[in-house]
Amino acid sequence: MTPAAPLILHATAVAVDGRALLIRGASGSGKSGLALEMMARGARLVSDDRVVLTLEDGGLWAAPPAPLAGLIEARGLGLLHAAHLPRAEVVALLDLDTPETERLPPRRQIMLHSQNLPLLHNVAHPYFPAALVQYLKGATRDPENG
Repeated sequence: MTPAAPLILHATAVAVDGRALLIRGASGSGKSGLALEMMARGARLVSDDRVVLTLEDGGLWAAPPAPLAGLIEARGLGLLHAAHLPRAEVVALLDLDTPETERLPPRRQIMLHSQNLPLLHNVAHPYFPAALVQYLKGATRDPENG
């Protein structure tokens, strides 16, 4: 069986403890801004603007394309250097183009590069970046199993 070719997405990825969130959205939707907010709360940059996804060891891994490694765009300032992770395992995808309307949303999933991932929607609250950092720490609770 031939391994799947890498997939390059217009997205941003940040990680906490090696667990990456893939942030997807239209140009100008705030991917880099959200990543910067999460980085200020302890997340690490994986890649901004473009993310290389590969299948390895049964998981989906994110990495930066070489020319973008360690760079993130800050609107109004330009490109900033940031400590980054060379790769991290993707544990969820956030769709910034879809607003979350539920207080306690149902579990959603999306298939990406033959992997099933939790799908999160955009929450318009100031605490959202902090909540995402906590989510990446594995701090979710299954309401059905306590």
